[in-house]
Amino acid sequence: MSCMSKNNKITKFIASIGLVIMLSSCKEKPLDYYKGTAPSANIETYFNGPIKAWGIVQDWRGRVVRRFDINMVGTWSGDIGTLTEHFEYYDGAKQERIWTIKKLLDGSYEGTAADIIDKAQGESEGMAVRWNYVMDLPVGDKTYRICFDDWMWVMNDGVLINRSYLKKFGITVSELTIFMQKQK
Repeated sequence: MSCMSKNNKITKFIASIGLVIMLSSCKEKPLDYYKGTAPSANIETYFNGPIKAWGIVQDWRGRVVRRFDINMVGTWSGDIGTLTEHFEYYDGAKQERIWTIKKLLDGSYEGTAADIIDKAQGESEGMAVRWNYVMDLPVGDKTYRICFDDWMWVMNDGVLINRSYLKKFGITVSELTIFMQKQK
């Protein structure tokens, strides 16, 4: 057997293994990485009662273009939750958003709010929560329809970190970071 044919067989073998690994990783959902991690992200528990939060919005260059504080209060009745958010922006603007969140039979979630298009889709695994939704976002005198890829991670001491990637035409145009802490 020549070195060329032996190398060709090895190359084909390595390529086959690579293809199998690549195809098997395609089946994995992004949240699967967080299976078994703690503390557990229980949406009904975390978003029940008062929560204080602080956030920033960064433009596509990474510059902080907006800062805000949020006071939230969540309540649950069975599989239906209400989360009322009061935003106070550092430029003096104020905003209120009221979410209605429903836990579905498969363990995933749906959420609605006045400025959300259709329904937000959420799921959790281990310490992580992921939400996807579309929002009409006012910026100055214009309104943009933006897709949110919203990730949350539960930390110790009642802290939750929220990182959102705001996308237009599949391109991240802005990022949002919020630090939340449950209040007693």
